[in-house]
Amino acid sequence: MLGVKNVLATVVDLDGSSYRRPGVRMLLSSNGTMVGAVSGGCVEKEVQRSAQTVFKTGISKMMTYDGRYRLGCEGVLYILLEPFEVLDEFYKAFNSQLEARKAITLTSYYEKKDGVEGHFYSELCFRENSKFSFSLINHTSTPSKGIKVFRQTLLPCFKLVIIGGGHDAVKLCKSAAVLGWEIHVIISIKNPKTLSDFPGALSVISKTPENFDTTTLDSNSAVVLMTHNFAQDLSYLIKLQHCQLPYIGILGSAKRRNQLQNDLFDYLPELKESFLNSIYSPAGLNIGAITPEEISISILSEILATIRNKKPISLKTISGKIHSAL
Repeated sequence: MLGVKNVLATVVDLDGSSYRRPGVRMLLSSNGTMVGAVSGGCVEKEVQRSAQTVFKTGISKMMTYDGRYRLGCEGVLYILLEPFEVLDEFYKAFNSQLEARKAITLTSYYEKKDGVEGHFYSELCFRENSKFSFSLINHTSTPSKGIKVFRQTLLPCFKLVIIGGGHDAVKLCKSAAVLGWEIHVIISIKNPKTLSDFPGALSVISKTPENFDTTTLDSNSAVVLMTHNFAQDLSYLIKLQHCQLPYIGILGSAKRRNQLQNDLFDYLPELKESFLNSIYSPAGLNIGAITPEEISISILSEILATIRNKKPISLKTISGKIHSAL
């Protein structure tokens, strides 16, 4: 928007514990709008107030938020506030990287002090010799004395492929969209549903297992089979055998799962154990889910636990920190 200035707020360091960890960001505009969050909602207003000087001066600054006495979070957040301007060259390179599903390295240079202004900035690296900062100021990649470095690798958006067009597939799509995932739905060629029937989906395509393109899947993807058709599930599994997926979920009973596995070995005697280990059937965690909406939550929870390499337990059983040390 013409005349509107923007400031990017990034949590770059943390003492103790907090609701969010370093690497979370929010974008603030001079017209008062905010996108994203750096906490559960308790810090954002103070970030907005502190960002006003950056709108006026165009100079980056650091702020801290001590939640030990106000929130009981037992932690101090260190937040980098920097001008945010996007050039066409950066925008095109960024979109190209997203479309190619390539990881991005983001490096922030800062001081662990409150209220200090200075040459603090963040830099994106897409590939060798391709770096962009968020402001028009010329930056040096060699930090000066006393400057700390926070480096983060941003993976491509997690992709969920839902195979099936039933009511439960619609609910799973809608729930997954809340997580910000890239969702693609594969339906039967006889299914009349379209993109408008699947809230949050990026695409809805009619396919058969034989013409399903698996080359678009990578290690940051998951597939959930919801065809309610044994033969189709088996055909899709055969098609997926060479994909390096962390998670393949299948609806159905344990008996159905065992039959699928037996038939898989009949078709593919040399089936790899790693592929079998990626299959989760019946899909979902045992949380007592009954309705399609609840089943969606159980499936998404299992996917998250799998890709984050976590064994699901109640947080009330944890006596120490929830997250591992940075």
